[in-house]
Amino acid sequence: MLFGVLTGLILLVALVVLHELGHAIAARRSGVVVEEFGVGFPPTAWKKKLKNGILLTLNWLPLGGYVKLQGEYDSATNKGDYGAATYLQKTKILFAGVMVNWLVAIVLLTIVAWFGMPKVLPNQFSVADDTTIISQPVEIQSVTKDHPAEKIGLQSGDQITRFDGQDIKSAEELITIIKKNEGKTVDLTYVRDGLPASTTVLLDGENSGGIFGATLGQRESLRATWSAPIVGFGTTVQFTIVTLQGIGDLVYNLASGVIMQFSPDASTSNDAKEKIANAGESVAGPIGILGVIFPAASSAGIIQLLFLTGIISLSLAVMNVLPIPALDGGRWTTMTIFRIMGKKLTKEREEKIQMIGFSILMGLTLLVTFVDVSKLF
Repeated sequence: MLFGVLTGLILLVALVVLHELGHAIAARRSGVVVEEFGVGFPPTAWKKKLKNGILLTLNWLPLGGYVKLQGEYDSATNKGDYGAATYLQKTKILFAGVMVNWLVAIVLLTIVAWFGMPKVLPNQFSVADDTTIISQPVEIQSVTKDHPAEKIGLQSGDQITRFDGQDIKSAEELITIIKKNEGKTVDLTYVRDGLPASTTVLLDGENSGGIFGATLGQRESLRATWSAPIVGFGTTVQFTIVTLQGIGDLVYNLASGVIMQFSPDASTSNDAKEKIANAGESVAGPIGILGVIFPAASSAGIIQLLFLTGIISLSLAVMNVLPIPALDGGRWTTMTIFRIMGKKLTKEREEKIQMIGFSILMGLTLLVTFVDVSKLF
């Protein structure tokens, strides 16, 4: 457990630090002075002034990182200020972190594709001429009380390798064999925690439920060779689109649910609750992410961990590109709107907009965190 927690924190901090490094590199290339680059958040544990003038700090709160630029508001005009940069340079600086997270995702998913990309979407991107499908053993996902699977002690995670003397290659094959043997007692071989075990099971027909009271699953991986970089890029694009669609569904369900709550029609109450519940199920905050990555770090292999890290990296990219004040996309949107309107974005006005956006963002974070905690219980 401790190893999983440490690994999860290191991975999350690394992704955020790489994001901030993108901002820092783009800023320096644009002539903007980088005053400080922080790993973690204050209070400061260690600091050092580098030869290039940047103050490097290591901080006690391992929740990400930050970069501090000189004149970090749009109306600053001194040489080396962020505000003194051109519109194009500011755009590059703001979205450099996003691009780094996308590049990290592409690199990680390229590596994963070479060894075997977990198939999690029905139409997951692949190059047909260079794809080998690797099927894992049929796995029990859950068992029903008082049914044959539960009676013989099978558990979630057990992998069924042989049934009635036949090697099992797919869940469909297993279901067919079970249906042919209803009412009979058959031999069963399974693997639990890497160790094989054998038993017999009575398929009592009436109580077997067709698949002897077990929910079956089978994980598949898509392995590529020469097309691995193409698959890494294509999968990143596909998962980015899916993530944006998920955010769209979240906003729609939450907004329509809240509106329906105030409807005078009492019959819409249940529909409103369902939409709000669906919104809660479709998003995860820091606790939800850590709740996924910690177990993965503890029990999954390196490829599964790289896959999950790649997905989280592109998720960070997607979230930061959204037009929400206090995020990169929000700052760019605010700057662009004022430029189009021909109005000056003063420091006071920018700080007010960003503070409102930050408050909304923190409110949403607390809401999502509450949903994450409620899921744990």
